[in-house]
Amino acid sequence: MRDVAKLAGVSHQTVSRVLNEHPNVRQETRERVLEAMESLDYRRNLAARTLVTRQSHTLGIIGFETTLFGPASMLYGIEDAARTAGYLVSIAMVRNLDRRPVLEAVDRLRQHAVDGIIAIAPKPAVTNGLLQAPSDLYCVAVGGAGEAGAVPTVRIDNATGARLATEHLLALGHRTVHHVAGPADWPEAQERIAGWRDALQRAGAEVPPIVPQSWNAESGYLQGQRLARDESVTAVFCANDRIALGVLRALHEAGRRVPEEVSVVGFDDMPDSGYFMPPLTTVRQDFAELGRRSLTLLLEHMAEPDDDAASPAHITVTPELVVRGSTAAPR
Repeated sequence: MRDVAKLAGVSHQTVSRVLNEHPNVRQETRERVLEAMESLDYRRNLAARTLVTRQSHTLGIIGFETTLFGPASMLYGIEDAARTAGYLVSIAMVRNLDRRPVLEAVDRLRQHAVDGIIAIAPKPAVTNGLLQAPSDLYCVAVGGAGEAGAVPTVRIDNATGARLATEHLLALGHRTVHHVAGPADWPEAQERIAGWRDALQRAGAEVPPIVPQSWNAESGYLQGQRLARDESVTAVFCANDRIALGVLRALHEAGRRVPEEVSVVGFDDMPDSGYFMPPLTTVRQDFAELGRRSLTLLLEHMAEPDDDAASPAHITVTPELVVRGSTAAPR
């Protein structure tokens, strides 16, 4: 820093002010300091800064090994929000969503002196694992499955999204809506079932039986084969877009035209969903907004460490129905 100051003709305190983006530095001086830094290839010593400030300006993210669009997109959304806010990110991946691997991930991130942790929490074990994190380590769960009120959470309103999808199909004139559900042990899948069932019951429509299976296209395909054989089926709401892809194939192979004979709605709005045949009507989750909200919540939590009396905040993001070519009025 002193070398930069000497080359720029300023004090090392002025260099420090430029590095910390202090407003009381003239633009001409700021540019001269930045040019000196570039000329000398100066890089801030983050380890030394951490020792002085007791803050690493690094956030930890706990994710899990998966190819599922939702959790992977949450990870990218959180990382992007942190980077935009000027934070470095250290990511710890777990192979399964149990309490012990989550606690091990917390311990690994603590060794990197992270200022706080954001965990993707589609199952209660993740959020409940965060309860055992050290009290001086601030944590936020995205997904928020677990003990209510225990950890600050940011989550998608899955039940509302499912209601939007179901009400859209009922408004088109379908007498009822069949549902191809996600795994029974995932709270997100259960919330979507609840929203679907609630919309049907409010409309006085029949509630068809469901068989919870998996999040993948194969599950949708197998369930779609069963539904395709039933001529009374005119509308299907799928728990995610990958399931919807399998359902669309099963209907096509059975000669059931979409949307002329059967309407199909998904959930997620994957980037490719608009290119399905036909383009898929679906419920869009705003993962970038989830990332921003979770980061803001964590930073607020970190800024008020002594506010132990306050209840943890819980933020819900409402999804949006995107209508495309896979839905229409019944024949």
